[in-house]
Amino acid sequence: MGLLSTLTVATCYCSGRLVARHFSRGVRPGGEELSRLRLDDLAPTPRLELLFGLSPCLLAVARLLLQAGRAGLQGERAELLREAEARDIPVLRPRRQKLDALCRHHVHQGVCMEVSPLRPRPCREAEEVSPGDNHQQLCLVLEGLQDPRNLGAVLRSAHFLGVDKVIISQRNSCRLTPVVSKASAGAMEVMDVFSTDDLAGFLQAKAQQGWLVAGTVGCPGPEVLQSSQTPIMSCLEFLWDQPTLLVLGNEGSGLSQEVQASCRLLLTILPGRQLPPGLESLNVSVAAGILLHSICSQRKGFHAVEKTEKPLKDPQ
Repeated sequence: MGLLSTLTVATCYCSGRLVARHFSRGVRPGGEELSRLRLDDLAPTPRLELLFGLSPCLLAVARLLLQAGRAGLQGERAELLREAEARDIPVLRPRRQKLDALCRHHVHQGVCMEVSPLRPRPCREAEEVSPGDNHQQLCLVLEGLQDPRNLGAVLRSAHFLGVDKVIISQRNSCRLTPVVSKASAGAMEVMDVFSTDDLAGFLQAKAQQGWLVAGTVGCPGPEVLQSSQTPIMSCLEFLWDQPTLLVLGNEGSGLSQEVQASCRLLLTILPGRQLPPGLESLNVSVAAGILLHSICSQRKGFHAVEKTEKPLKDPQ
């Protein structure tokens, strides 16, 4: 209790993360993988959050908690301590048991940080950006992702592969929690993340500005291909020749009908074999990585490798 009370009293002078708009807390059924969610993953946003893990804490600024121990701090933990001291950030050294309890027994790597909740920026800021002359712009749009670990993994892939912006629907979506930040390896702290309460309207407005709105679907059967009013193609056949919004849907139900109707085409990932029922689709974070790579690999210079090899000498 002493540590918890100390944290509460001293937070008034801690620097935290910028706050924008918060999410809606509605929940929509999303498949079997969502049944493993902890209740606290979808809990209301508290006034303060405890960020945990080396990478997220290295990319955020707030009150720092480093696990106390007999051995001195080394490597990234020592770097984190020096950074905190340089910025006059208070540092506490609780024992392992205290840190375990504070972060609800998540893997914290001996590092936690007290921060204000990070929330996505208003989508009107993203709407002000027009494609201009750059034909290879890519924004990732997420509708109704509810698993914080999925969201974190998607943000990590998006940041790694060079996505320009991420837009999240407010309805039925996971908020930007410390669990998301840990799953993203800290990418959540540095990505441009926006939110909107009218995703279909946002997509239609961007289409009028010259953006291609490309949705995503699971591997379709012949009946779906024949009945779909929107063209469906393999992601490997997609030619990235204009600014694009790639839209991914909920873990279980995919894109809503309203959002899918706003898409000009639908991309899919074709399997490498005949699949039994229940295995026709991939985890959304895995699918996001494959789809983003198939698009971003078309960017000029993506495959460029600096040639540092020296010519072979004549063995004579």
